[in-house]
Amino acid sequence: MTEKERKDTKMATIYELRLLFTSGEKRTYTVEEIAELLDKIAAAKDQE
Repeated sequence: MTEKERKDTKMATIYELRLLFTSGEKRTYTVEEIAELLDKIAAAKDQE
């Protein structure tokens, strides 16, 4: 993986997080909820 691909992947992941947090009606999250969202993203990335 090139440095550009790493940067693109990082930015895409950040954008995915942004969409998760802004698309729902929920405005506050616990640490556990954030960790769960991160785990879901990591698992999905592992499946690709």
